[in-house]
Amino acid sequence: AYKRFSELLPKEERENACSARVPKSQILMLPELRANPFQHRICHVFSTSETRDDSMSFEDFLDMLSVFSDSATSDIKSHYAFRIFDFDNDGTLDRKDLEQLVNCLTGQGEESRLSSAEMEQLIQNILEESDIDKDGTINLSEFQHVVSRSPDFARCGDLQR
Repeated sequence: AYKRFSELLPKEERENACSARVPKSQILMLPELRANPFQHRICHVFSTSETRDDSMSFEDFLDMLSVFSDSATSDIKSHYAFRIFDFDNDGTLDRKDLEQLVNCLTGQGEESRLSSAEMEQLIQNILEESDIDKDGTINLSEFQHVVSRSPDFARCGDLQR
């Protein structure tokens, strides 16, 4: 992990990799993130940058790798997945978050974008399946409940391969 992190830094900064921050643009060059539709959200969620530039310290990088590793528990993976999908960072997945989530998964192109009616139907189906307290949003425990019924979820997203 240290070697991968230090290789993202300019040569002159590699000796002090533990105290350096890798810019988001470099993190996005990782093969595992390059094609990930949530790459910007992943950087945002794992970055502890005080300037909010989504750069990463070595500790941030380790946190990201550990969450996406096979050894991370389903609870940890689902907690971070929820944060990644919570685009407005308000602690719930509302209709706007779900729309952004679907758009990330289907792509932004005209040929792949859902119509308004299809989007509305899909969001309605997601809420019917997931919104246990029927408040129109999905909270973390509701999200984790849905994820717990998907055995493939814990195996998804291994960044170390």
